[in-house]
This record gives sequence, C-alpha cells and structure tokens, in this order.
Amino acid sequence: MKYGLAILLVSTLLPSVPQTSHPVSHETCEKSKLFVARNVVIWSSPSSPRAFFYKAGLAVDADGAYRAYHPNDRFGLDSLNHAGHEGNWWALVTEDEKTSGRPVVQLESDPAPGFYVSTTALYDRDNPRARDPHRYVDAATIPYVVLHPKALNYARLGDFATVVNLQNGKISEAIVADESAANLPVGEGSIALAQALGIDSNPRTGGKDRDVAYVIYPDSGNRRPRELKEIVINAKQLFDAWGGLDKLNVCMARAEPR
Repeated sequence: MKYGLAILLVSTLLPSVPQTSHPVSHETCEKSKLFVARNVVIWSSPSSPRAFFYKAGLAVDADGAYRAYHPNDRFGLDSLNHAGHEGNWWALVTEDEKTSGRPVVQLESDPAPGFYVSTTALYDRDNPRARDPHRYVDAATIPYVVLHPKALNYARLGDFATVVNLQNGKISEAIVADESAANLPVGEGSIALAQALGIDSNPRTGGKDRDVAYVIYPDSGNRRPRELKEIVINAKQLFDAWGGLDKLNVCMARAEPR
C-alpha cells in the first residue's frame, strides 16, 4: 500500500540523518519563560537561531492524510469526531467551503476515493482547488507539529521544528503545519512524526503522554508546505546551529521544577 511505503520512507530517512553532538560540559542554556498553555511552560531561547521549546506528550494527528476520515467512521485512520460534526466540520473540505457545509468525498481520480478530503491549516496557496487532497500536508508522509494557538503568536505555519523522544533518543525534523484547539493538551504531531520518533502512530490508540521535547524556530519557513527532503535539511541545520541534542538536554534539565 502507498500508505505503508510512505511510512517506511519516513522511518528510514529521518533517523538516518546524523545529529551533530556538542560537548555537554561546555553547553549552556539561556532561557526565559515565554508563556504557559494548558499547564505546559514554553521557554524562549535568545540564541541564534531564535527558538522556543517545551516538553509535553504527543497526540497523533491524522489531518491531511488521504485516508484520515471516512463517512463510515471505522474505515478512517482516525475517528470522525476529530474532524468535527454535522454543522461544524473544522478539518474537512465542504461543498460550500464553510464549516457548516456537507463534506466533500474524494473521487476516483483522487488518492483515496470514498474518503473525505482532510485539511491542515498549512496548505499550498498556489493550488486554488480546495477539493484537491494534495493541497494539504499529508500526515502519513510528512512529519509535522501542531501548535497551540498561543504558540502561533510567536511562530508561523510553515516554520521548521525539531522533535525529540527523550525516552529513546530518537530525533525527527518537522514543519509546523496545523493549529490545535485552545482547550486541547499541548503536544501534537502527525502520523509520520510519531513513526519517526518510535511512538505508536495509530491516531485512534497511539501517542505518548510525556517526555517529548519540541524546538520551534520562529520565522524559519516561508508559510508554505515543503518536501520531506527540504524539511530534513533545513530543520537539521537549525538544530545544529542552536546547539543540538546536548543543549536541549541541558535546557530540559534546567526547566524541570525544583
């Protein structure tokens, strides 16, 4: 299946990129509290490149995946109630392009006929066809981060990010591609991101409730979706310039309550 091959590509490509190590004995972490959202503290780092970071869990987001949602709920990768409900479809394309409209079903010429067209907040503005599934960021193949609305006061859709599973040490480059509801827990990412981090990537049952670190680089993107290769190259360069894994470990240790 194309979906399976795409996940295999992400899981093999991302972890294969070597990460630059910096001597931990020389690493420092200047930081200040930026804001708090849902009991998660987001810290700002004044270094170059600018970044903010936080530690949370990871809820798995299927939005933008071709098979994310289906009229028959059990066929979708994720439960349909995560896309909205009748009268308020916040994650689906509708016939009149209003949240109150009727969801659009993919045609035979689309990647997943019979499935709904699922959206992400980041989309290809050069593609005027709202019903085209390719217009949005595919959660199954692209490692992306979902930011809390407060965080989007400091970063933009399309910015690059680095995400680390602090339990197993796996690192993934990512792009900011979606916005969460203000009342949801902080810490969310795509199917492909979870897969790259060695986390159960099933949107219905997977995810992780803690020990995932996120580093976001404000104004690093161009507000457009990117190919996987571009995400890997750009985010890796930013993470290395910021200080890499050793600096993140120091920052995370010093961010713990005493």
